[in-house]
Amino acid sequence: MRLALYQPDIPQNVGAAIRAAACFGAELDIIAPCGFPLDSRKIGRVAMDYGNLAPPTIHDGWVPFVAAAKPSRLILLTTKASETIWDYAFEKDDIVLMGRESAGAPDQVHSAVDARLRIPLAPEARSLNITVAAAVALAEARRQIGWD
Repeated sequence: MRLALYQPDIPQNVGAAIRAAACFGAELDIIAPCGFPLDSRKIGRVAMDYGNLAPPTIHDGWVPFVAAAKPSRLILLTTKASETIWDYAFEKDDIVLMGRESAGAPDQVHSAVDARLRIPLAPEARSLNITVAAAVALAEARRQIGWD
């Protein structure tokens, strides 16, 4: 199982994603460019000592990431999806993909993924923080497939 962040804007979210990936036994991919230097101290401050458990793999863009991801399924979390994570059958090699905090994922990404899923929220809520959403999706995937 993998977690991928598409062009993240906020270093603290990358730090939290490192920690979430480590806690759920997932690998982490970061698709550049990012909105901050990848050696930002803000990443380490949030990741704490989990960086060794889920060191990120950096990809120089969308195309290199997709090439490296095959044959895994790409599962995009988006508020625009109709299918929920509760109704989807995750597999152990899936990659949970998160869009940018500021803009989500572009059409190119939406059209390339194998599934687009959402997390059901209260009617008045717009969205979760991307790392919180990623952790919820990783937890549901782990619940379904177990630990191996």
